[in-house]
Amino acid sequence: MRIGVLTGGGDCPGLNAVIRAVVRKGISTYGHEFVGFRDGWRGPLEGLTRPLGIPEVRGILPRGGTILGSSRTNPFKIDGGVERIKANLADQGVDALIAIGGEDTLGVAAKLADLGVNVVGVPKTIDNDLGATDYTFGFDTAVNIAMEAIDRLHTTAESHHRTLVVEVMGRHAGWIALHSGMAGGANVILLPERHFDIEQVAEYVDKRFETQYAPIVVVAEGATPVEGQMVLQNQELDAFGHVRLGGIGQWLAEQIEKRTGKEARTVVLGHIQRGGTPTAFDRVLATRFGLQAIDAAHDGDFGKMVALRGTDIVRVPLAEATRELKTVPIERYSEAEVFFG
Repeated sequence: MRIGVLTGGGDCPGLNAVIRAVVRKGISTYGHEFVGFRDGWRGPLEGLTRPLGIPEVRGILPRGGTILGSSRTNPFKIDGGVERIKANLADQGVDALIAIGGEDTLGVAAKLADLGVNVVGVPKTIDNDLGATDYTFGFDTAVNIAMEAIDRLHTTAESHHRTLVVEVMGRHAGWIALHSGMAGGANVILLPERHFDIEQVAEYVDKRFETQYAPIVVVAEGATPVEGQMVLQNQELDAFGHVRLGGIGQWLAEQIEKRTGKEARTVVLGHIQRGGTPTAFDRVLATRFGLQAIDAAHDGDFGKMVALRGTDIVRVPLAEATRELKTVPIERYSEAEVFFG
């Protein structure tokens, strides 16, 4: 078989590990041939390819990002997009496609599978919010980066007797905020799943100052106050209809300073969370996903996504992968609340 591989959506650590595993096993075990599609769904849409053999995947295991490039192109928003993809796959002699991505990329894959395209999906998102898999690669790396930042911020916050608000990624799911905040000893953690009361946050901050320590507030970018709406950088939407978030951290710092009389500053980690080399956990998980994905393609088990269930890698329908987001349950948030203030 000749198999195409693409990576879509936001980059994250571990993508190259998947590509490497797919190609290495696909060639050495099954004798398949590969072609890399560049820049997400834009690749098969516009016929943008690059060679993808064993020489091309040597040395990429520890590299962040993706050697194939990425984009947020949505072929279903483009006139004739699906027909162009089918035509380009046929022109390239591609028998099957392995799509590595998150909710949006896999949503496109699921629709294409329904339209007869041979697709296997691999889940990717640092937000860990895909419901069909226990964990996604990239999440562990993002949490560790955020935790290290929080560790460093504790000392400077205490030196200057100020509140530091750390804004992390998390549009609709607060897994990064929850895990990094708990691991980093944050005094308040705010998630999209639960609207917060700014007065309560200010009380937690005051309580922390009373102990002669400085507060650290970790907030997911999608968190909202009880009386307001999401704080947005602008109203522009991407190709999948997502608005660009950001600004809640600065708003929080201003409100905390006004209510407590203590200086507050904001640190927005942004793209730092998903850049750089992946952790050991993410390298291993991504590698296992890649090995199982090429097995599914070889078996002709299309319309499926590989997923982690416990310690096993299983195959689930692509439709299940994108049916609902996995958000933080209230019980998990209650565990973190014990340490607030």
